[in-house]
Amino acid sequence: MSAEAAETEEAPFSRRTLFWGIFASLLAAAGFFLLSTYAPDFREPEGGTTPLSKGGTGYAGLVEWLKLTNGQAPPMARGEKDLESALASTFLLIVTIAPGSDPAALQRIVKLRSGKDTLFVLPKWQTMPLLGNDGWETKVERLPTTVVNDWLGRLAKAKLGDGKPTVDRIDVQGRKIAMPEELQWVADDHPLISAGDGKAILTELDNEPFYILTDPDLINNAALKDPQKAAAALDMIAMLEPAKGAVMFDLTLHGIGQNYDLAKLLVEPPFLALTLSVLVAAALAFLHGLGRFGPPRTEGRAIAFGKRALVDTTAMLLKRAGRLQELGDRYAALMRQRAAALLGAPHGLQGEALDRWLDSRDKSEANGFTARFKAANDSNTLAGMHEAAEKLHDWTARRLGERR
Repeated sequence: MSAEAAETEEAPFSRRTLFWGIFASLLAAAGFFLLSTYAPDFREPEGGTTPLSKGGTGYAGLVEWLKLTNGQAPPMARGEKDLESALASTFLLIVTIAPGSDPAALQRIVKLRSGKDTLFVLPKWQTMPLLGNDGWETKVERLPTTVVNDWLGRLAKAKLGDGKPTVDRIDVQGRKIAMPEELQWVADDHPLISAGDGKAILTELDNEPFYILTDPDLINNAALKDPQKAAAALDMIAMLEPAKGAVMFDLTLHGIGQNYDLAKLLVEPPFLALTLSVLVAAALAFLHGLGRFGPPRTEGRAIAFGKRALVDTTAMLLKRAGRLQELGDRYAALMRQRAAALLGAPHGLQGEALDRWLDSRDKSEANGFTARFKAANDSNTLAGMHEAAEKLHDWTARRLGERR
């Protein structure tokens, strides 16, 4: 195929189609990057004692129950910023503790929630995933008392009580509900919810508006299958938070929303501004490349060919050496010899005799060559030297033209 045929052959895609194809590809890549970065934060955990878990020891049922009752889902605190917000201070925060929770995270929550209504729910059961049912779990046994007491001791100076309660039903705001299996309780003379004299299931700290629910089987998913316990759960929340529905669940204790990596640093302040600047610069460079006209300019030779290049190079070397001011007399002498050769001066004439002979060639001006020769010979500045040399050259060229 000839070059002319190749140039006239139409491209398979127009320039606009290529542009929109590239734009769509970049947009899809950016969307995939953002979704893959934040997907772990919004993926619901399978099992466990979290507000998102649908297992028996989870609290997704309570979240849904509050949503159906109040018409909107309760908010979730996914980071310390959520816990510190002004909106969070108006909510009752429910913190569900798991056996494998981070103790340091619990201490941060206690510090951030100082002076704010907070309900801490102690763990109770050891579980394992139920095969064949995602998100389900099966109860293995009750947690050792030492494990639960370790979490309880981080909140209050108390330990779980020994022995079974003397009553078979629990009174929650006048509603009688069945006693949970293997009840967990603490000794308290002024309990909010009790299982008999001095056996508190829900207790309040003296120095902070913190509440501790010792037995999670009153509000977890397994408990809410009983209609009376489901109604009692709402009664208990209403007792702690008179503003109906003002409840927030904590996810930070379970590590949800706290996974920081390099990708998040690129798309979150303060590095978001740097990322956007780099992307804008890349986009401008791309657009500049699309709009380039003609082939790219080839790099020139360090030393060009030709007489002019030779003269320019010599002038540059003389300038760097600082010898330009000394060229006036030498140029004048060179032009004297050149004019003599071009105009046919007699052989042997030199110096002033040659100058007088050259002056005689000029019928319109007396001593024309001598004046110009002396000006070039005596010049001591670049500007003066250039002017004198130009006049001397013009005089020689004019006399040569008259001779022809």
